[in-house]
Amino acid sequence: MAAVVVITLIVFKTTKKRSMFVGILCVVFNIGMYVSPLTVMSMVIKTKSVKYMPFTLSLFNVLNGIVWMIYALLKFDINVLIPNGLGSLSGMIQLILYAWFYKTNWDDDEKATQKVQLSEI
Repeated sequence: MAAVVVITLIVFKTTKKRSMFVGILCVVFNIGMYVSPLTVMSMVIKTKSVKYMPFTLSLFNVLNGIVWMIYALLKFDINVLIPNGLGSLSGMIQLILYAWFYKTNWDDDEKATQKVQLSEI
């Protein structure tokens, strides 16, 4: 944060340019925050298991994106709308993927329980 403040104050001389620079950084980092959980999607699809994808993270990703998207639509702030619209979309994709492969977790847990029970006999 200190580096952003120092660079902004040294490089950009007007408030408008400073605001634009910091705004663009915020949009980029916000999109990165929303999209980063999608990196687990390939693992979920390959393993057909959602044990590496936390449900609460995906749920609150969607809820946060939707609330901020509604706020951005009310104020019509494109800088808030774009990253949070993409965040809502990525969160919905995560929830759909979670719902699609959720049942496979139960099958894996049942197999593990059966193995444990068999080894105890």
